[in-house]
Amino acid sequence: MRKLLLLLIATSMVMPVVGEAQTAKKAPARPAAKRATQAPRSNVVRPPNAKAQLAKALQMAQSGQYAAAANNLFTLARKPELAAERPQIKYILGTMLMQLKLYQTAAFQFVDVIRSGNPRYSKPAIEKLSIVADGLGDDTIMNYAISRVDLNTIPASQKDMVYFRLGEIQRRNRDYAKAIDMFGRVGANSSYYFQALYNRGLSELEANEVPAAITIFQNMVDARSGAPVTDTNKVQAQLALARALYQKKDWDGAIEAYSQVPRDTLMWHDAIFEQSWAMLRSARFRSAMSNFQTLHSAYYEDFYMPESLLLRSIVYLYICKYDEMEKVLNLFETTYGPIRAKIGNFIKSTNDNTYYYQELEKAKIIKTTDKSANLHLPYIVLRNIMDQGDVKRSMNYLARLNQEKTRVEGSPTFRASALGQYSLKILANRSKNTKLAIGDMMKAHLLNMRAELHDLYEQAGFIRYEMINGRKESVKKKIAGKDLGEQIDDNVNRKFYVENGFQYYPFQGEFWLDEIGNYHYLGKQSCE
Repeated sequence: MRKLLLLLIATSMVMPVVGEAQTAKKAPARPAAKRATQAPRSNVVRPPNAKAQLAKALQMAQSGQYAAAANNLFTLARKPELAAERPQIKYILGTMLMQLKLYQTAAFQFVDVIRSGNPRYSKPAIEKLSIVADGLGDDTIMNYAISRVDLNTIPASQKDMVYFRLGEIQRRNRDYAKAIDMFGRVGANSSYYFQALYNRGLSELEANEVPAAITIFQNMVDARSGAPVTDTNKVQAQLALARALYQKKDWDGAIEAYSQVPRDTLMWHDAIFEQSWAMLRSARFRSAMSNFQTLHSAYYEDFYMPESLLLRSIVYLYICKYDEMEKVLNLFETTYGPIRAKIGNFIKSTNDNTYYYQELEKAKIIKTTDKSANLHLPYIVLRNIMDQGDVKRSMNYLARLNQEKTRVEGSPTFRASALGQYSLKILANRSKNTKLAIGDMMKAHLLNMRAELHDLYEQAGFIRYEMINGRKESVKKKIAGKDLGEQIDDNVNRKFYVENGFQYYPFQGEFWLDEIGNYHYLGKQSCE
């Protein structure tokens, strides 16, 4: 189809040139006497005019000589005598670059066509820009293209991609109703379908339409029932279902859903951590303790999870294990106290985004056996930042720019050409700006981490106060000779304890990736 499109374009471009040659009037013959008196003509061959060069470039495009055609079109686009044809030339040049998989360079051609306002080529240029932006994963270009798309005129083959990207933009803008509508338009046979369904479920959750979200995620899990246990779509849907049940406060349902996340996936660690919250809310303290043995094992020593230590200390508080509770609080302070100080010092040391990115780049390539070498920030902090969605997307985009640079440099002839040098210049500028943007993202995440640690330290102080108070009350009861038995009954509804004035313990600090929110803990210390 692409070659047929090029053939049609080439034909339409070549025909006017040929027509002019055929309809040109024949010049009158000079008189013989005058010819005899003139000097003989030179044998120097004049270069073909711009129209002829354009026709030749189109013939190259038609025959599959994409690199040669692109080079010629790039030169012709700068000729003043072809100013009227420039939108058409740049559009075809962008198409040639797409064939060469030089998507970033192609994107610049389509942007120029769109900015020209040419009524014939702006619309197809927007469609092509949407395709290359989707391939690059660049949010800036995608937003530029999608914001100009006319949903009533886009080709059927591209509608699902456009609907999905529009939904993403609406969700980032917190316009959940429109996001749900856009995600819902993606066809079931599209490669974007499961991603759209997943994001639609998240949008329902963020709009507090919990039952609708649970239905979507359950349908996703059922639809992938025959897929391998580690299937990405299946695991994502399972984890999202567990989170939706948690938001519904269906603790038992959430615990069961979390348990279905397979341990051979990257999401298992998050599932275990979040399941521990549900176990605490359901007063399953022993089960929660078994999860902590996994979360705090040596295998996960590189994971940034200060909140899990405070959660563990709260469980110890509920079962009156004050000695263990103090050990965990001390571990929290000795581990995250220095981290908090280093984050603060790093932020104060510089505002240069390049410096921030370089620190992240070092963490990316550092040897796993020596995670402190040449780093100004702890490795667990940098690892956590690299796992953030915005940073991950930008790093992936940067990787695609590097791949495109490798393609250009892989052909010495193309690299030496004017178009090759132009491509390298574009890629260098985009890489530089992306690194600066990543540095800015990293700075924002560090500020959030510092604020989070400040809040968690305050909560650690409150928890320590409860520990001291619990020890004091325990001593009083021992002196009074009172028996301290287990008093929580799993068969009694939790509302019974709340309604009868049992402990209400507020705790802030549960920040999931989908930002479902903060929660409180209602219950009764088992030792009272």
